Amino acid sequence: MTQDIHKHGAACARAAALITLLAAAGLAQADPAGMRTYRTLAMTPGGERIAAVEAVEGEPRTGPRVVVRDTATGKIASAWQKSDCAECRLETLAWSPDQKTLAGIVADPRAGTATVVLLRDGRATPLATVKGVAGTVRWSPDGRQVAFLATVGAKKLTGAVEAGARQIGEIGLAQQEDEQRIAIVPAAGGDYRLVSPADTFVYEYDWTPDGKGFVVTSAQGNGDNNWWIATLGHVDAANGRLRVIAAPKMQMNMPHVSPDGRTVAFIGGLMSDFGSVGGDIYTVPLEGGEPVDVTPDYKGTFNGITWRGKALLASVLAGSDAGIAAIDPDARATRMLWQAPVGATANRDGHFVFSADGRVAASVTEDFEHAPRIVAGRLPELQPITRDNDGFAPQVAARSVGWTNEGFNVQGWLVGPRDVAAGRKYPMIVQVHGGPAAAVTPRYVSGGDSGNPLVRALVKEGYFVFMPNPRGSYGQGAAFTRANKRDFGGGDWRDILAGVDAAIAQAPIDGNRLGLAGHSYGGFMTMWGVTHSRRFKAAVAGAGIANWISYYGQNGIDQWMVPFFGATMYDDPAIYRAASPIESIKAARTPTLVYVGERDVECPPAQSFEFWHGLRAMGVPTTLLVYDGEGHAFRKPENQRDLRAREIAWFNKYLK
Repeated sequence: MTQDIHKHGAACARAAALITLLAAAGLAQADPAGMRTYRTLAMTPGGERIAAVEAVEGEPRTGPRVVVRDTATGKIASAWQKSDCAECRLETLAWSPDQKTLAGIVADPRAGTATVVLLRDGRATPLATVKGVAGTVRWSPDGRQVAFLATVGAKKLTGAVEAGARQIGEIGLAQQEDEQRIAIVPAAGGDYRLVSPADTFVYEYDWTPDGKGFVVTSAQGNGDNNWWIATLGHVDAANGRLRVIAAPKMQMNMPHVSPDGRTVAFIGGLMSDFGSVGGDIYTVPLEGGEPVDVTPDYKGTFNGITWRGKALLASVLAGSDAGIAAIDPDARATRMLWQAPVGATANRDGHFVFSADGRVAASVTEDFEHAPRIVAGRLPELQPITRDNDGFAPQVAARSVGWTNEGFNVQGWLVGPRDVAAGRKYPMIVQVHGGPAAAVTPRYVSGGDSGNPLVRALVKEGYFVFMPNPRGSYGQGAAFTRANKRDFGGGDWRDILAGVDAAIAQAPIDGNRLGLAGHSYGGFMTMWGVTHSRRFKAAVAGAGIANWISYYGQNGIDQWMVPFFGATMYDDPAIYRAASPIESIKAARTPTLVYVGERDVECPPAQSFEFWHGLRAMGVPTTLLVYDGEGHAFRKPENQRDLRAREIAWFNKYLK
């Protein structure tokens, strides 16, 4: 079988090479009708089957479809689709210990409900329905119960990037806060019961091996705001009592208990958004104690973990590569098992899924030139097991760019046209990621409106796109991620400027026709850039921060700022003022398009209004767009398309 897989991979490589040659000659066939997407992977404990939520982009929406495939061949074993609810979504999947049943949660936005369903042999059985929001389903170790996170009567979708609830009436009352709690329902059927405390928001959880409780990250009060002060704890499944295990001054993700029930492992570090996971791996006794870093000084960022016996398997971003690492927590030793310069995704527990013995792994991988596919196999060999997207030809050319600046090794991605005209110089857009604790990783650029559409549109219009990962980003280790603390717009901005020079040295780019763009932290960096540099001739600032002083009292997540600035704005206003683009607004000359969501909790519209007002006062060409009903992340396709068209038109106006 292994030989057959390798032969098939070689054949695919030859086919891809042929497609590239045909494309260069202008003879390549059009892309298939729609690209297939795979998300929310779940692997059976034995590693024989993989489940995923699959869809074909461009086809009429008919509700979520779960496909179960053979891990070795990719052959479909069964499938289920909720065809009576086009708007419904399925975000979480988990196999039962006996490998026969999948548990999932179907969210119905019209009804305002979330239903736990059991899937077996292509048939679905509803198990429990919450009026509100639910997620993260997990089977008990004995398979007799199913746990999930429930927000009963939720006033908004979970997470600060979602559109905020309307702020009217008396604000700040305890009864107004959404509380996400652990719920348990018998797998045989019956009513669910809420287990964790009513005044506590549980962010993540996992069963203890004895099935008598849970390890959790949680905090009291507003769930959007308090993740940055969450503690690691244990919840008793019988009485709901919460006991704090550890309260380190760091952000924590993905707590899991060792098979012997003695040790909790989690990812800890400096993180700017819940769900944007990155840091070192720490362990602490379940009974409580001081967490210990078991991956100190590792030159990469861990973004997923799972116990396998006494060892840990982890997904990691190491420079330009996604990878799988084996970690001996006692010896504090890390060994890379697999890596490649790709983007890798699996589920909320990491970028790869594993069998119970850790020998089999799977993920969805892609890069800028190759469409998503499921890869799987016995480590260290992972091979493609889906071929649905093999017909999609590369639309761009991409390369990893590395440079050094002020003692740091920095990396970014440069994407441009596949065919470059001899002697021609191209304009370039510098696109800064959000975070700052995040990173740009490869994502396929398709020929249609799906798959990295803004980058596709920019390249089609004749631009190079440079996406740097400056200090503060993931991928180079915890010290690199911490390197922009109390220095927003300092070393990180100098890294970006040095990266621009590195990109210009490697490609036919016109250094006099540069654009700057970004959203969230990238929006702030765009505002900072146009008030601190004359290199850029056009800019697009999305959901940015113009004034850290006023922002501190406007946003719904002020707790995130203290780890990065070292103190509250009330205690150290000088550091906040020094990082505020509005303080340097008189230096602005760059035409700047500003946009924001009307109900943005993370970066409220007032910040975009303030910057736009300053640009107008300075006589700088500017436009402000406020999108109705959108939060920090834009969810409406029509708004995404409108914004993309306006961004392209703005850059064309000033860079062409």
